[in-house]
This record gives sequence, C-alpha cells and structure tokens, in this order.
Amino acid sequence: MTFDDFWSQIAGFTDYGELLTLVRFSLIAAAVLGIAGGLIGVFVMQRDMAFAVHGISELSFAGAAAALLFGVNVVAGSIAGSLIAAIVIGMLGAKARDRNSIIGVLMPFGMGIGILFLALYPGRSGNKFGLLTGQIISVDGPQLGLLIGISIIVLAALFVMWRPLTFDSLDPEVAAARGVPSRMLSLGFMVLLGLMVAVAVQIIGALLVMALLVTPAAAAMRVSSSPRLVPVLSMIFGFVSATGGVLLAIGGSLPISPYITTISFAIYLVCRVIGSRRGHSRTVSGASGATAANASTPAKS
Repeated sequence: MTFDDFWSQIAGFTDYGELLTLVRFSLIAAAVLGIAGGLIGVFVMQRDMAFAVHGISELSFAGAAAALLFGVNVVAGSIAGSLIAAIVIGMLGAKARDRNSIIGVLMPFGMGIGILFLALYPGRSGNKFGLLTGQIISVDGPQLGLLIGISIIVLAALFVMWRPLTFDSLDPEVAAARGVPSRMLSLGFMVLLGLMVAVAVQIIGALLVMALLVTPAAAAMRVSSSPRLVPVLSMIFGFVSATGGVLLAIGGSLPISPYITTISFAIYLVCRVIGSRRGHSRTVSGASGATAANASTPAKS
C-alpha cells in the first residue's frame, strides 16, 4: 500500500457534503452521547469505576449480537445486556475488590458469548464488525429517538441524584453515617451507567466505550478540581471528541472509533500537560514563598 492509498482511506474527503447528509442522525446521536457520557464519566472517575464501564460494554456487546442473530432490535438487545451486567455488578460488587472480581468474570463471558452469536450470524460482516468498533452510518431515525430519550433520562436522573451521589462518591463512609442510602444510590447509578454504555456501543463500538465515558472526565480532572467546572469541561471534551470523530470519519473509509479515540486521547494529553505545568508552578510559588518567609524571619542569637 502506498502512502497516497493509506492517506485516502484515513482522510479522503471526497463528496463530503453528500456524505454529511447521510450521517446526520449519527452526528446528532454522537453529540448527545458526548454530553451525557461526559457528565456521567465524572461520577465514574469519582467512584473509581472505569473498569466497570468496560465490563458492562462486554455484556452490552453480547446482547446486541444476540439481537442481531435473532433479528430483533439491536439497541434493545444492547440495553438488555448492559442492564443485566450493571445490576449484577451493583448488587454483588459493593466493595472495590469484589466489584473488580465480578467484572473480571463477566468480561470474558460476555465477549465469548458475543463472538459466538456473531459467528452464527449469517448476515454481512460489516454489521458484526460495527458492534465492536462502531459504524459511521449506524443510527436511523427510530434509533436516534430512542438514544436521545435514553440520554435525557440519564441526564435528568443524574441532576436529581447529584448532591447525594456526589457525597457518596467522594466520602462513602461519612455519607452512610449521615443516612445517605448508599446501596440504592450505587444500584441506581449502575443502571444509569448501563444505559449510557448501551448508547455508546451503538456509536463507538463495544471495545472502545471508555473513550467517551472515562477519558473526557479524566482529562477535565487534570486541569481543574472545581466541582462545577469539571462536569462542564468533561461534557465539552466528550462533545468535541464524539462529533469531531464523526466529522473526520466521513472523510475516510475507516470505522468511526479510531477518530473518536484519537481526539479524546489528544485532549487528555493536552490537559495532562497543562495540569503538570500548573502543578509545577504551584510548587515553585510555594517554595519561593517559603524561602522569602524564612529570609524575612530574624535570626535568633
């Protein structure tokens, strides 16, 4: 393969305007997913549940593959798989060690069952591949309505649960002592996370959902510790990654996921550099202040 052939597959941008109209539903869905995924990702990071996102995505993939095999709604199958995984993890994994063990068991099981269903599926190989890595044209009108509806439900529920969920995420022991229903909050949050993972699988595929449900929040936390600014930055980063990935993917012939993950990772790297420089500046400022204070203190005889 020559460099020109390689580049044309990545960024050919031929007939871009016509292609843009074909993916308008995917573009809207990606924008909604970026915003909702960025917001819920803040709690994923606070609760140290990045590994859970990947575990749920494997069961979501299995549910979508089963739906594809039996000819039913793929989104419904993805949601069913996600909710089963989320409820199991939420009920049995109260402690981090137990939760990681359960996720470690569910991940290979979900992937294995999903691969079995795809191997039995007699249809186009593009449909199989799309469940793992995403498809640029994967959302039609009815699916778009369903995905937007799910995202709105998740956003509304997060705003209702915001204060107790934040309290329970940052200091679960004190929250439990204050009467916060930690177990119910945890289970409710897992259900919301399962729904968002099911939405993400339809856009970016089962293997790379963390690029929109973890990376934007991780990037936002590198540049700010403000409880108000971090969610806003995370939603912006998620929106830019998702919509930017769709807009770039139109110009090539590759799956959408490499573009979204590259943008998301680039944003994280920039935020990490900015955060490191700020931390270094604070360290230098603190050291200079301490030196000046010591110099101004009169020596005792």
